[in-house]
Amino acid sequence: MKKILMGILAMGMLGGTALTASAQEWRHDHDRDRDRREDNRDIRRDQRKIDHDRRELRRDEREGNYRGAERERRELRDEYRDINRDRADRWRDSRYRDHDDYYRDHRGW
Repeated sequence: MKKILMGILAMGMLGGTALTASAQEWRHDHDRDRDRREDNRDIRRDQRKIDHDRRELRRDEREGNYRGAERERRELRDEYRDINRDRADRWRDSRYRDHDDYYRDHRGW
């Protein structure tokens, strides 16, 4: 009787572990999707900042404010650098997702 009870208990623990693993896998995919959405939102925000800084740069150059124009060029350079980092991060996120899907499909997960 004890062996049967222990066997049932062990089977229950194994089943619970499998459910937990699939829930963690779903959460990992969900977190990665949220990270990609945040990267896309950051890219759009940076593009808006770039558009604003370009307008300010044109205004400063038109008015002869060279110190202000140089400041806007520095801000543009920083924004371009930031947008490139966000794009690289978004690419890495999608690359790892495709890599994980490949192994999941071929290993029978």
